[in-house]
Amino acid sequence: MTGQADRDDTLRILAVHGSGRRTGSVSRKLTGELIEALESREGTIDVVHRDLADGVPLVDEAWIDANFTPDSERSRAQRAELADSDALVDELEAADVVIIGSPIYNFGIPAALKAWIDLVARARRTFRYTDSGPEGLLKNKQAYVVMASGGVAVDSEADFATPYLRHALGFVGIDDVEVVAAERLNIDGDDAVDTARMRIADLVFTAGDPEFRAA
Repeated sequence: MTGQADRDDTLRILAVHGSGRRTGSVSRKLTGELIEALESREGTIDVVHRDLADGVPLVDEAWIDANFTPDSERSRAQRAELADSDALVDELEAADVVIIGSPIYNFGIPAALKAWIDLVARARRTFRYTDSGPEGLLKNKQAYVVMASGGVAVDSEADFATPYLRHALGFVGIDDVEVVAAERLNIDGDDAVDTARMRIADLVFTAGDPEFRAA
């Protein structure tokens, strides 16, 4: 990721908030601090916030029928059925950087975040099938996954959330994924948050330095 001086356009960030908590959420707090760090580095950013606590539609039979109908053959009702999904995909396509903030709920991701993934994993929009298998279409993007957990160690055998998000992002073509973890908060508390903050500083101000990346 190069600095603002090397780019003609503003860094466009999509921040997806998966936590059901609006106050006291560690993943929301750290996501905000990550955005602030990127703004400090880049100078100018444009942020779109997608707060899944506001609600997200679920995939149902009508949605599936509309999605599998060729675009040129969709009825007005089918286009309306896909409108929310289209808007979410548009946000992803427009972003240079995708930040997903999420807690670990019962060893996995929140239901709303899973619903968001279901709506943005769209054949012919974000991935396509080829003779050699599926190919992600969202190329040249960077992602940060900000994970918060109460007792589960991130990337442990009990963590089904972080590997899933990596795989889902990679499936649609976003392979450059960095994880910021505030893990085992019920045990490590403030130390876990401090560790996550140091990780943010390292990713944004050290790994984000083009001279460092070229070394």
